[in-house]
Amino acid sequence: MSRTEDSVRRAERERLLATRLPAGPASEVVRDEIVSSWRRCQVVGVVPEGAEVPYRPEFERPQRLRRAADPVIDQLAEQLDDGPISILVADSDAQIVDRRAGGRDLSKALDAAYVAPGFLYAEEFTGTNGIGSALEERRPFIVSGSEHFRENLQEFTCIGSPLVHPISGTVEGVLDVTCRIGNTHEAIKPLVLSAAREIEARMYADASRREQMLLEQFLRARRRATTAAVLSLNEDVVMANTAASALVDVSDQAMLWEWACQMLGAQDEVVGEVRLARDVLVQARASRVGERGSMAGVLVEMRPRSRVTTRATVLPRPSTSLSPSSDEPPLKGRSVASARLREDVDTALAAAGPLLVCGEPGAGKRFVAAHLHRRRHGDTPLTELDARASHDTSDQWIEQLRDALAAEQTVILRRIDQLAPTLADAMERLLEEPAARWLVATSRARGGDGAAARVLDHLPFSLTVPPLRYRTEDIADLAADLLVRHTTHRPLPRLQPGTLRTLRSLDWPGNVRELDGVLATAAGRSLGCDITHEHLPPEYRSTSNRTEHRSLQRAERDIVLEALAETHGNKLAAAERLGIARSTLYRKMRILGIDENHLPMAPTTSL
Repeated sequence: MSRTEDSVRRAERERLLATRLPAGPASEVVRDEIVSSWRRCQVVGVVPEGAEVPYRPEFERPQRLRRAADPVIDQLAEQLDDGPISILVADSDAQIVDRRAGGRDLSKALDAAYVAPGFLYAEEFTGTNGIGSALEERRPFIVSGSEHFRENLQEFTCIGSPLVHPISGTVEGVLDVTCRIGNTHEAIKPLVLSAAREIEARMYADASRREQMLLEQFLRARRRATTAAVLSLNEDVVMANTAASALVDVSDQAMLWEWACQMLGAQDEVVGEVRLARDVLVQARASRVGERGSMAGVLVEMRPRSRVTTRATVLPRPSTSLSPSSDEPPLKGRSVASARLREDVDTALAAAGPLLVCGEPGAGKRFVAAHLHRRRHGDTPLTELDARASHDTSDQWIEQLRDALAAEQTVILRRIDQLAPTLADAMERLLEEPAARWLVATSRARGGDGAAARVLDHLPFSLTVPPLRYRTEDIADLAADLLVRHTTHRPLPRLQPGTLRTLRSLDWPGNVRELDGVLATAAGRSLGCDITHEHLPPEYRSTSNRTEHRSLQRAERDIVLEALAETHGNKLAAAERLGIARSTLYRKMRILGIDENHLPMAPTTSL
């Protein structure tokens, strides 16, 4: 490119970026695809003068991409022989995971511009560039000099090509070749395209080889175990015999893959109990298929042990007009915490008085309260009131509540712990009346000081909805119900195993409400297809910042919480179950940040 041409392009760039770019072609000098990319950058707020680039200091290179790409880029780097060209490989998030060759001068320039492993080059973060724009367009993309949206990248030419898995059709990453503008050569693009096609060919061969290994192991196991449910699977492929097809649903497939990967570790075989959907407990044996360095998948053989019952021993039902409905299905979830919640719900149905549902914001208190109503009364009228409104019109609010209870219709009173203090005495009297049996209230927790705490003491029976971080095994079951709200496509899009694995590793401070928002975004991006990693919002795609120490600490926390849940919050029984002293349990609870006031306690009742 001559200096005159470059000057013309820079002048046109300044003219175009001075205002918000309109839709459609906008310039005879700048290519339409570049203008479209600039427009996207403006919409998400990328600043041309900016230089900051998101960085993840700890990241994992995708194994499937690495197996296919490493031999190709090794050979390519050897051919370039430390010339003025750098080879970059990025993952499906546009994070650079490898950089080769380039010479000392180019390497210094790339380091100064943060074009190095660990940095994210998605368009939404760093503007128009060979990696992020190739991912956005899903096709080879060239960005040279002033075509970069960011000014600090304008000394480079980047040619990126997305690496698409030939079987699944998912974008695994990007191969990019970068050089200075003065070293741009017309032969670079065919070089990149040729290398990308070779990587994709290796992906196909690798997938075919892995599928063949899975098939061989599946056929052997099917002949050997004629009465067992046999499943052979990896991230992309599931093979099942008739018994497994009848036993396992889609959410179970992802869960079994994750369970097997976690349990196997350095072992070749592991045996354990697994809880499937529909409350089925199976004895499962998982065996590694392939070598440890490049596992082709797992073989899972299962035999049902029993159908798990989550119903507690129900106290004799008092003689009231409240009769439970048998048509409402039980709450979903395969975790220990969810099983405990179902027990509490069943016990709550025997209580004659008002009920209190506790839990963190977004955990699903309102959903559980409505479930209790349907179990008791089916489709009869339901009234919802919010205690926060009592601060504005206290007299009218309390009369509205009294009238709804007198009409013998369930009232869900949300956030009763935020009741106006001036209404505490009136609410206490109301809760002592017979009509209060129609009330189901929600609150963050029991305890505390003040008028609201006194009111909660008049709700003798309470149950706690566990936060999502204590029941991440339920995410697959929850997703099926949540996705119905956000897509009209049928069949519903499913969470791919890798996507589910990522979602289950997060802490979810916003609980189910936060998960619902993430799935709404992912469903919109997937356009009815199965939800892959790339469909998640960017901030939910990575778990690489979770160190091994944090992972082990979380695993220990989950074990302690599970023991506390199984023993209904009884610390002595939980300590005995864990094989430790009670003093040790208290110490671990402090270290692991387990709040003693928010444990899944046994329900209290005056019956």
